[in-house]
Amino acid sequence: MESSVVSELEGTLSRDPDPFSYFMLVAFEASGLLRFALLLVFWPVIRLLDALGMEDVGLKLMIFVATVGVRESEIESVARAVLPKFYMDDIDMEAWRVFSSYDKRVVVTRTPRVMVERFVKEHLRADEVIGTELIVNRFGYATGLVDGDISSISRLVAKLFVDEEPSLGLGRPGSGSFNFLSLCKEEMHPPFHTEQIHPDHQILRPLPVIFHDGRLVKRPTPSTALLILLWMPLGIFIATIRIVVGLMLPMRAIPYMSRLFGGKIIVKGKPPPPVSGGNNGVLFVCTHRTLMDPVVLSTVLGRKIPAVTYSISRLSEILSPIPTVRLTRIREVDAEKIKRELGKGDLVVCPEGTTCREPFLLRFSALFAELTDQIVPVAMNYRVGFFHATTARGWKALDPVFFFMNPRPVYEVTFLNQLPVEATCSSGKSPHDVANYVQRILAATLGFECTNFTRKDKYRVLAGNDGTVSYISFVDQVKKVVSTFKPFFH
Repeated sequence: MESSVVSELEGTLSRDPDPFSYFMLVAFEASGLLRFALLLVFWPVIRLLDALGMEDVGLKLMIFVATVGVRESEIESVARAVLPKFYMDDIDMEAWRVFSSYDKRVVVTRTPRVMVERFVKEHLRADEVIGTELIVNRFGYATGLVDGDISSISRLVAKLFVDEEPSLGLGRPGSGSFNFLSLCKEEMHPPFHTEQIHPDHQILRPLPVIFHDGRLVKRPTPSTALLILLWMPLGIFIATIRIVVGLMLPMRAIPYMSRLFGGKIIVKGKPPPPVSGGNNGVLFVCTHRTLMDPVVLSTVLGRKIPAVTYSISRLSEILSPIPTVRLTRIREVDAEKIKRELGKGDLVVCPEGTTCREPFLLRFSALFAELTDQIVPVAMNYRVGFFHATTARGWKALDPVFFFMNPRPVYEVTFLNQLPVEATCSSGKSPHDVANYVQRILAATLGFECTNFTRKDKYRVLAGNDGTVSYISFVDQVKKVVSTFKPFFH
């Protein structure tokens, strides 16, 4: 007989019973800073309603403020690309041990189903998700209202299990109208202690979140959201100073000046000396964490090293303090470009082709291994406090701005030894073997895991496209910058 479990998401599978921060994420990522601030203003009212026993009213107010007038496609995009990372960070692994041990797994949630369905089905391996439905008008915009009532959750659970009661219900006692536990044969309440119930080797693991998007590093609880809002104007001012000073100073002076403005560059290993005249340059093969990787490398080396770019905006190329070499993705043409640049001197390449925030390395393109034996692997990593410096759904030209808006951005650069001849194609190794070897040693240096995912895999997950940048005019891009930061000046 098939065993079944029905579990509450908030406060059971996830540790935090309050979904407020997830609505803040929807407000920020799907709409913008003004709605983010507006929802925070309503937070005391929502808490008051909760204290008066009107949790359903407070929840509906959250839903309305966060979603009214937002395109359904934008909400779905945030649910696909942004929310899973924060849900995963909040998962109670002891609750997961119980949940994952049953054949049929159902999750019930107080939030609209669209916000959690992708995460719980793909990462928690749930079979069904029961929650309220956002009402969307015929133009594709959310009305801010939900279809049905929170109290209807129990009826939906009963309808799903017509023939037999669920074997187990996981949830908090006294959840008010959100009560489905009475429909189950057994109940379990947090906290969970399962070490002796389910052997570790029998437990499925949640599928890790490798790709995620969004600008916020921390889940915006009320206190964190207030801190972010207070920091934003100062952050923009500091970022402007950092960028202007960085463009004006010589490369050798930047590491010393960055400390005065709160930044830090940590260098490990010994970089190779500049090539002498008449020799081909060294190819620096870097992990790709942000758009700043080649710039930081040039800063550490004290000279401008050209960087190979796969697909960045024209504005980023214009503002880049180092030369960039745009590839065409036509293998023969790109190989000739890289050879020509190496004939002039050193060159930087990030063979992953795109950034990855999590401790994973994407598959390395083998093209670099075919073109030179002078390969120096460089492990790049960074730490930020408030804002991510990468995006798949947003505008990439703002990546450096968001990086420098962090209070104390830190970059770590680790130089590994140049590959010995026996580890290159000169010794008869295939380019793919060399690329995989470089990927492995860089992953080992950073404590990351190697994957076979590619750039296209990332953009299909996060943006629903192949990641190709459309070329719009410089004026249009400047207008987009102005519109992005316009709320700060009103």
